[in-house]
Amino acid sequence: MSHGPRSGLAAVSSALLAMSRHLEVRDVLKTIVASARELLDAQYAALGVPDDHGGFAQFVVDGVSEEQWKAIGPLPRQHGILAAMLHEARSERLADVRKDPRFEGWPKAHPDLVDFLGLPIRDGDEVIGALFLANKNCERPEGGCGFTEDDEELLGILAQHAAIALTNARLYERSRELTIAEERSRLAHELHDAVSQKLFSLRLTAQAAARLVDRDPSRAKGELQQVAALAAEAADELRAAVVELRPAALDEDGLVATLRTQIQVLDRAHSARVTFAGHGVKALPASQEEALLRVAQEALHNALRHSGADHVDVTLDRRGSGAVLRVTDDGSGFDPSAVRRAGRHLGLVSMRDRASGAGGTLTVESAPGKGTVIEMEVPGG
Repeated sequence: MSHGPRSGLAAVSSALLAMSRHLEVRDVLKTIVASARELLDAQYAALGVPDDHGGFAQFVVDGVSEEQWKAIGPLPRQHGILAAMLHEARSERLADVRKDPRFEGWPKAHPDLVDFLGLPIRDGDEVIGALFLANKNCERPEGGCGFTEDDEELLGILAQHAAIALTNARLYERSRELTIAEERSRLAHELHDAVSQKLFSLRLTAQAAARLVDRDPSRAKGELQQVAALAAEAADELRAAVVELRPAALDEDGLVATLRTQIQVLDRAHSARVTFAGHGVKALPASQEEALLRVAQEALHNALRHSGADHVDVTLDRRGSGAVLRVTDDGSGFDPSAVRRAGRHLGLVSMRDRASGAGGTLTVESAPGKGTVIEMEVPGG
């Protein structure tokens, strides 16, 4: 077979490996579309995942600029050739899609499509997507389609593997959603226990102060000072829970902006000075960004709640194609080996698990009276 500049088994293998490398559905869709367009040397490629309302839950394109895509307007509906591929579950290879009786036109800003190759992506009997290419970069035979039977066969192979990759990505996202729900339940339970204890102590101490205020004002003053301290601790518990429970806007804002926003909130909420600097970091795989965010939150929690630090500095720097996160505080520090021997972890086990789960590494440097440095590195994509 000959399929343009990236032909042969090596190109197919490269495309399949690229698909299997991603776990996020959106990343998988983008990789499928880009791989298909490059392998078959087409000007345009698109993949639509249908919803249950006659439209598309997701629609990914390659070969169209962001400006063009915005000008085209809303996502297409399930009609014409797209509907045929989804509902009749058959491939379509056309010399000129505009002459097909099912053609219903497209928005004014839409690029002009001529020869067309499309087929459904199936998981068993279920059609989970429609993949199509348009405008083959070649000399077209008179009255014929630029896409060949070999192209159709190759796209069919790619679609079979795309179904596996897309199904795996969906399962991963559902698993992660379940994990997040379980984590939220756990945090809610911990929040209830911790804050309830603080509020119970607060109530008892306030009642004691009320009884002492007339006969022993000095002791009443001490009790009221304890009330203030307990109230501050309860507020800290709530702040920490809000930061951890609140979903990170990674998809919308990216890791750097999300970290900067959260650290600004912590800087205002605590007496310690909390700063952030990010340098040259590019977008990372979603699993790595989430792991970096969670490790940063855990390290900040330890520094602000347990170390007595006056300054906590967070940096995120580019390293090769990946990134390195560093959280440094000038607090009391600790002996990591002594912490392990005592069976206390200060979240270190959780942080190491998150780092290794994202393909990264975590190092901890600390000593009594010397502060703490927690560093996590991820490889990028």
